[in-house]
Amino acid sequence: MKKNSIVLIIGLMSLALIGVLAMQFYFLRDSYRQKSQLFDESVNAALTAVAGKLERREVVDFAKVQQERNIEKSKQEQAKQRQLTEQLRLQTQIEELRGKLDQVYQKYKIREDKLKALYPNVVNIENWFYETYIRRPQYQDLVEINIIKTPTNSMYYQEDVIVSATKTIPRIEAKDDSTRFLIIHFDDYKRLIGRDLFVLPPRSDPKLARKIFELETKLNKLSRQNARYEFNVYDSVAMFGGKKADYIEDVAIGMELAKRPLKDRLNVIIVQELLKEELAQREIKAPFNIEIWSTSNILLNNILNEAELNSPINTTKYSTALFKGDIGAAPGKLTIYFPNKKAIIADNMGYLLLPMLALLFLLVGCFAYTLIIIFRQKKVSEMKTDFINNMTHEFKTPVATIMIASESLKDPDINADHKRVQKLANIIYDENVRLGNHIERVLDLAKLEKETLKLDREDVHINDLVAAVTDSMQLRMQNIGGKFSVDLAATKDIVVGDELHFSNVFYNLMDNAIKYSKGDLHVNISSKNIGDNIVITIADNGIGMSRDHLQKIFDQFYRIPTGNVHNVKGFGLGLSYVQDILRRLNGRITVKSEKDKGTTFEVILPIKK
Repeated sequence: MKKNSIVLIIGLMSLALIGVLAMQFYFLRDSYRQKSQLFDESVNAALTAVAGKLERREVVDFAKVQQERNIEKSKQEQAKQRQLTEQLRLQTQIEELRGKLDQVYQKYKIREDKLKALYPNVVNIENWFYETYIRRPQYQDLVEINIIKTPTNSMYYQEDVIVSATKTIPRIEAKDDSTRFLIIHFDDYKRLIGRDLFVLPPRSDPKLARKIFELETKLNKLSRQNARYEFNVYDSVAMFGGKKADYIEDVAIGMELAKRPLKDRLNVIIVQELLKEELAQREIKAPFNIEIWSTSNILLNNILNEAELNSPINTTKYSTALFKGDIGAAPGKLTIYFPNKKAIIADNMGYLLLPMLALLFLLVGCFAYTLIIIFRQKKVSEMKTDFINNMTHEFKTPVATIMIASESLKDPDINADHKRVQKLANIIYDENVRLGNHIERVLDLAKLEKETLKLDREDVHINDLVAAVTDSMQLRMQNIGGKFSVDLAATKDIVVGDELHFSNVFYNLMDNAIKYSKGDLHVNISSKNIGDNIVITIADNGIGMSRDHLQKIFDQFYRIPTGNVHNVKGFGLGLSYVQDILRRLNGRITVKSEKDKGTTFEVILPIKK
């Protein structure tokens, strides 16, 4: 395949893959937007339903109370006058005691203001904290003093000194009502340099406060009792205005409910249960944060399901007005938000995301595999082309020699010389044998690939076999001025295999050592036993190989490139044949080589047990 065709295929496949990725991205983005919109609608619907239920629940509860009040109204009207007299007496007594209590507090406040004027860093500490940590010397090291910066409405920060404990220990309750302060001393760099304890008398008189509380309790009890039987002005409005009693009662209920503080009109537990119920009906079961606001002030910030959730700045908040039936503006609003909203929507899209990711990985895998196959086939094609060129070159020489010898035999003068005829006949025979050996090697490789090559299983003495192959190669070695060094030291050398193919294995290895030699060639051949194996080593000091070539020498048709110079004969099939034969006979081969320093092959075969 031409280079331009490969580039075109890769470009088209890349374009197709990018197109699939873009389509998946847009599909996922649109699906996410739709899921997010549906999620928002479901949450808003749940909030609206909860707000309606809260308002209806309050009206029902208030109606029950109102009904009970009407029943008891007639019974307590007679006791009203006596209770009013008692209320007046209690109120007078409470005012006197409050005056005395206020005098105590004013004295304390003067001393406190003087202390704060003298020392800017004054921190009020609870009496139990003093008894638990500061009073006991062994726990004073647990007291920690920090400066907390709180941003104000302007560009500045307000610094507050916080006193806390680094470790929680059993708490010791306060033993008196005194007011205690820690005076913190810092240097110019806001580093702690000391602290002092200052004690002031109690802010109030506990006895007076307790007495006032008891009197107020009685007064409030009497006031509630009297309130039940006060004249109901809405009945008069209905009577004189000609309105229906039900309508006037609805207005009355609204006005009465609106008078109560928002925090008294809500039960947080009920709000949470209603929210969970409404969201569950809409298949939303994720944890969320809940906030209840009264105008601009937050009354509650509660984390549902005890999940540690922090609200990011960009988190979507869902809100609805509370008690919209009140006269005037709604007194508050209910807000919830899901800090992990994106994860919730992603989980809901899991049935889409997983198959798309699987398809994407499959496409990328197929694309990568196709590229690998293309480049591998291109490489095989190039190697086969080289193989055909080498085979043509190898076959050309004996064929040309046979042709020249055959033409010489046609010459009558040469036919008359018996010796010259005999010599030419020998040349033809040798070249024919050489040509047959080439063909046989190619056929053996084909049999190996088709798994049709039959191997004998017989006992073979490897030391004798290696020695015989070495002797047969001595003449070639002498012709190039090299030598063999043989040390067959293995004591156990019987293996099970095919003697002919074992001979071809070692012949190929020694033939490569001779073909890829340089100068004074020296080949060391040795054997030794390692465990249950025999290791035959063939090491030469030839031209060696680089690491890149070392990883490819066992591939079919691969030959180390020498440019246009064909100075080394062969098809690139020898080492591929060696590795395949050894694998079939339960052996293996390893190679180590360095450029211009030589190559070492190790053939490892299992010994017959």
